[in-house]
Amino acid sequence: MSNYKTVFFTLGILQIILGIFMLIPIIAQFFYKEIDSSFFGASLVTIIFGTLFFLSNLDHEKKLSLQQAFLLTSLSWLSIAIFGSLPFFFSNLNFSFTNAFFESMSGITTTGSTIIKNLENMPKSILLWRAILQWLGGIGIIIMAITLMPIMNVGGMQLFKISSNDSSEKILPKSKEIALRLIYIYSGLTILCAITYGIFGMNIFDSITHAMTTLATGGFSNYNKSIGFFNSIAIETSAMIFIILGSLPFIAYIKFINGNRKIFLSDSQIISFFKIIFVSIIILSIYLFLSDYGSFNIRSIFFNVISILTGTGFVNAQFDSWGSFPLVVFIILMFIGGCAGSTTCGVKIFRFQILYLFIINQLKKIIYPKGIFVIKYDRSTVDEKFISSIISFIFFYFVIFFILTALLSLSGLDFITSISGAATSISNVGPGLGSTIGPNGNFSSLPDISKWILSMGMILGRLELFAILVLFLPSFWRN
Repeated sequence: MSNYKTVFFTLGILQIILGIFMLIPIIAQFFYKEIDSSFFGASLVTIIFGTLFFLSNLDHEKKLSLQQAFLLTSLSWLSIAIFGSLPFFFSNLNFSFTNAFFESMSGITTTGSTIIKNLENMPKSILLWRAILQWLGGIGIIIMAITLMPIMNVGGMQLFKISSNDSSEKILPKSKEIALRLIYIYSGLTILCAITYGIFGMNIFDSITHAMTTLATGGFSNYNKSIGFFNSIAIETSAMIFIILGSLPFIAYIKFINGNRKIFLSDSQIISFFKIIFVSIIILSIYLFLSDYGSFNIRSIFFNVISILTGTGFVNAQFDSWGSFPLVVFIILMFIGGCAGSTTCGVKIFRFQILYLFIINQLKKIIYPKGIFVIKYDRSTVDEKFISSIISFIFFYFVIFFILTALLSLSGLDFITSISGAATSISNVGPGLGSTIGPNGNFSSLPDISKWILSMGMILGRLELFAILVLFLPSFWRN
């Protein structure tokens, strides 16, 4: 295993960082008089394991090959989900390991699905830990999407290479510089969001935890009614603004700071992102107005379209009571997702853009058989190899979605719960559809096997499928 010393060295650092973050909820335990040993014990176990990985791999080569990048990506998210479940498991709330792992995986992948029935009665330390997991998952996926995935050529992410000279051997020093900038931006937006929530009526605890889960587009809330608990237009408007800010490519923030003041008005992904929001709101408004459903308003349409498209999963209304057509729209929005290089998941907007360009190009070839047509995206030429990776990603995305749906059905779930559960897990959205896992429901009543299937879907969706699937190829492990 000497070839993987850099992987385990990095895993050790990540586990130590996770263990340190576990100490933060202890402050909440003291403040709210909820003192027990769950977080201290979980932190101690996590830091000890992290230190062992760190010290036993100090002689690593300080560079990352392509093979190691894939392995590190998968193991880092899996290990954080496992160790992140310890505070739930060690608590006096009688979490089974399945439930603890499900909640942790949902948190670190910023999915937002929960097995907790009564959030209002949960210890503040547990609620804070859920928010911290989503916040860490948000910044983790941004850094991974901008530094690791482009060199891994995962589903077309190579389009977002920082420079054409990047190689796997240079990724570690390059990632340190970029990661620091991203952390500053992400932290700054989180603080600004918390202040805004506080100004508009949230208490200090709620403003901090909701700010973490808003920027991470995760959707964990401290209340069963989610953001709808506050019944505040100002809070919901603030949430929409910061959800959108978390859904934009974070590399655009860096370009803006470096002097490109028009980046948010010229980036193709960002423009399409806002077009999808606008069109979806118009379609749903017209449909619901003509259908005369009394349980909706423009405010709830705006909020839920933005929340579902970005995979945040906050809700302020029971949109599953709006009829069948809106449910189809919301499932489509789940699959689309936000922008690449943001905290959102789903297929991502840029892939649908390039697929559209490819289809138009094919139609032109039919009309003009001798014509030569070049596909360009954001002024960059897109070659056939790149398009193949996009098409294969989208194909496998829906294949895995149908496999997850079938497995959930076999585990005993009804059709609506199965299909929406598969969609919400692979797209990392949070709420599903129906009476069980709908907007104001939870996943506690599902069989354990269903929770493990959903957890598998969460990590597959979060890591862009191929980062996990490639590990099961025998050729991957050959030198």
